[in-house]
Amino acid sequence: MGALTDLIYAGSNAVAGLTEGAVNDAIKKYGADRKIAFPDTAYFFPTIFSATGVKVETLGTLPACVGVLKSLITNKEDLGDALNAGLATAVGAEIIEGLKYIEGNPYKEGPGIGFVPDPVIRSLGVPLVTGDIPGVAVVLGEAADPASVAKVVKDYQSKGLLTFLIGKVIDQAAATGVKMGLEFRVVPLGYDVTAAIHVVTVAIRAALIFGNVKEGDLPGLLAYTKERVPAFVNTFGPLNEVVVSVGAGAIALGFPVIVDQDLGDLQIPGALESVTDYDKTVKRSLELRNIKIKVKEIAIPVAFAAAFEGEIIRRPDMAVEFTSDKNVTAELVVMKDAAAIEDHKITIIGDEINASSPLNMALATYVEVSGAKMRVDFEPVLERRIHHWFNYIEGVMHTGQRNLFRIRVSKEALAKGLKLKDLGEVIYAMVMDEFGTVVDKCQVTLVTDEKRAKEILEKEALPKYEARDSRLASMTDESVDCFYSCILCQSFAPAHCCVITPERLGLCGAVSWLDASATKELTPTGPCQPISKEGLKDAKKGAYDSVNKAVESATHGSVGNVTLYSIMEDPMTSCGCFECICGILPEANGVVVVNREYQGVTPTGMTFGELASMTGGGVQTPGFMGHGRHFIASKKFVSAEGGIGRIVWMPKELKTDVSKKLNKTAKDLYGIDNFADMICDESIATESDAVLAFLQEKKHPAFAMPAIM
Repeated sequence: MGALTDLIYAGSNAVAGLTEGAVNDAIKKYGADRKIAFPDTAYFFPTIFSATGVKVETLGTLPACVGVLKSLITNKEDLGDALNAGLATAVGAEIIEGLKYIEGNPYKEGPGIGFVPDPVIRSLGVPLVTGDIPGVAVVLGEAADPASVAKVVKDYQSKGLLTFLIGKVIDQAAATGVKMGLEFRVVPLGYDVTAAIHVVTVAIRAALIFGNVKEGDLPGLLAYTKERVPAFVNTFGPLNEVVVSVGAGAIALGFPVIVDQDLGDLQIPGALESVTDYDKTVKRSLELRNIKIKVKEIAIPVAFAAAFEGEIIRRPDMAVEFTSDKNVTAELVVMKDAAAIEDHKITIIGDEINASSPLNMALATYVEVSGAKMRVDFEPVLERRIHHWFNYIEGVMHTGQRNLFRIRVSKEALAKGLKLKDLGEVIYAMVMDEFGTVVDKCQVTLVTDEKRAKEILEKEALPKYEARDSRLASMTDESVDCFYSCILCQSFAPAHCCVITPERLGLCGAVSWLDASATKELTPTGPCQPISKEGLKDAKKGAYDSVNKAVESATHGSVGNVTLYSIMEDPMTSCGCFECICGILPEANGVVVVNREYQGVTPTGMTFGELASMTGGGVQTPGFMGHGRHFIASKKFVSAEGGIGRIVWMPKELKTDVSKKLNKTAKDLYGIDNFADMICDESIATESDAVLAFLQEKKHPAFAMPAIM
């Protein structure tokens, strides 16, 4: 093992020397007081912060960090010490990459993206815990044969993995047609091997954001990354000392390294292995992290994977579009008697799509299902999944739902032979795959004939939508006999449990009360379990003995008391992947609400990431609360403190999105018209004094409420 440790130490010492020199040069050029930071993160230099608790904010902080780095390099012929030297390399890489940002974003011209911001990590939380992203692959180096690396990357993409590229493999993948970008889950980071730190900080911030690992707790950090972050590294091409040292850092974090060179007796089974047959690279990599891939094989002419869900099809690239702006559209799932359904029958009424199709067409997607355990309440649950399933199809983009949607099919997909019948095959396959415990038979009809599509819309879809809306509107927390727990995110946040009610959906925005009910039916012992409404302690705050007992049990004793409607007393915990965060603004006697897409500073003086760092990982922080977008307009939103009348500021995009429902709720609760116009946004002010002036001018209701603190 001496040869391996020698290589690791050689790389670590080389990086330490480069780092020390770079820090000294930067201080000499800019001064010790020069501010330094990665973009859009609340965790400073995340590797240093998580391991030591040190907040790197100026260049003058870095020499001490270099000292810590050097202390980790013992040069002892012990594998454990050598792996610590690999962690030292990670610290050095973070400093070197951080120095690149001192005069702005060094990656703005590409090809890599460099540092991955906090909101992106939070947005990945749900697909990681649901298995839509089953693992994280890091591919670095330069392959002798570009086709081999492309094959590996495309295989990971087809399996839904999030794949980061570092080095010349970026160019090799691009040249062989790999679709890249966050939307395709193949993310180029940069050419320099030090760019590998940007993957490391994703894993580290996952521990801080979701796992409630405290800064300075290095053993806790390493345990979390090893046990809960399903990542691994593939290297292509000859290895040098620095690459080996970077690999040692990965192994220390619990990420096995698979190389395409024959290492002979330098291999460490389960941690550092040679795989020289590229046809076996993916299989062995997944085995080493125990990543199970559930691939649904569907006989369509293009790829089908969750990795394509973020694909954007621009107007010049589309072959045909189905949009409610120009034609009749509808999506409807209805429950029928079994005798009325012919299983796996797929029918096209009207024209199929082909090279001569008009640019815009009508489309009604009509899905009929039956099953002994199927319920009418499950219809909209299945219906909403059509959005995801269509987006999984390479070359298809879907936005919206019901009769207000847009579907685009790309010229490339059409050229490969994609037809509407293939969309029907996708719906059938996924209904039976995901809902097979409640659906016994399914038939799909896709209608492009405008007259027939209009009949479906007017005679069946619109009345059905209205009936569902009336049913949902009548569902309140008081009208049901149970709530539901949701511990879907516990694979990342073991101390967190959501409580789902009709008026409060999951904080990720993806699980409503009906979704939770359907999940319980689909998976009786799964993440959503009923909570009987017993032992009401405080109706205003939403405090129940039964809820407390369920949460305490679900979090293994980490959380003992939860209120459903208060932000100040025992607020519900968060995993970290919430769509929005709410925080108090004491001077305005109200709260600000910010969504993770907003990149500016709020009137609290903090960004979304900084506000979000106040909660997550199952921590209760009075005055802060993670939640879903659609909870904002609920009558139960911070109702213990007075409700939505406390909202004094939110980003303009978010305000526009929720304004219609928000205005209706405000009218019902307070008799106020156009309440959204009384809420400040960044186009009006972000400084506290200016926000207060605006609120006073509008006579905002928060000023008439009791003190929030």
